[in-house]
This record gives sequence, structure tokens and C-alpha cells, in this order.
Amino acid sequence: MECKMYPFNSLGDYKYADVAAVYKGKWIFCKHRDRDTWEHPAGHIEPGETPLEAAKRELYEETGAINSDIEPLFDYWVYGELDGTKIVGNGQVYFATIHALGELPCDSEMEKIEFFDDLPDDLTYPIICDFFAIALARKQKILIYSETT
Repeated sequence: MECKMYPFNSLGDYKYADVAAVYKGKWIFCKHRDRDTWEHPAGHIEPGETPLEAAKRELYEETGAINSDIEPLFDYWVYGELDGTKIVGNGQVYFATIHALGELPCDSEMEKIEFFDDLPDDLTYPIICDFFAIALARKQKILIYSETT
């Protein structure tokens, strides 16, 4: 799989919205009902939806987040295949600080969420490791700020 990162809002024609999310200083990852691996909140952008709206929707649907701050990180272009599915297109990545979690929606495709100090080893999309280097820098700024206030 090939993936390239670009400055935020530089690509256009977005197909995907991804979110690197933290709750109480820990990464939040989801376990899909049909997989044994961990993934970050993400998904396709629906017709008429902006990438930011899709990111907020996916964050709620896949984690139960009911109160969060979300900010842009970068764009990406991906090309490849995963489990027999062709993945190609542009996406936007956001960083979310979750302040409150509710229950997972009853129609969520996620079985559960868990919290991690580091990226889990068994990722559905290992390519995101590159994404999280940028998100980690943002997380560290937030932790330093919260310790000083």
C-alpha cells in the first residue's frame, strides 16, 4: 500500500475522513465486529457531507464521543489493497481530544473501544503508523499544556 501526506486542505475530492483521538491522555482505538484488530475512527465521506462533518460523525459512531474538540492535521492520498478491497483516494486526518464518552450507538459497526498509551501492535491499517507520528506531536503539546494550567 502506498500513502503520501500533504498539507491540510491541499488535495480536494476527499473520499475518507480519519481521526487520531485521545481521551484522558490515552489513544482511543476501536475493534470492528468483524475483525480481531484495532483501528482508529475513520470512514467514507457521505454525499453532501464535508470531511470535518464525516470525521465528527465517525468519531461518535465508532467511539461514542459526545463532547470533543477536533482540529485538522493533514491530507493524504492512498493507493493499494487491503483484504481484497481496493483502496484509492484522498482523505483528511483530524486530531480529536475527547472530553466525554457515551455508549457506542446500538447500530455501531464497532464491538468495543479501548485506550492505549502507545499504538496497538495489531492494527487493521498499519499504514497509519506514519499518521500517528504527527498526531503524537499534537498529543504531547496538549499534555504539556494541561499540566501547566
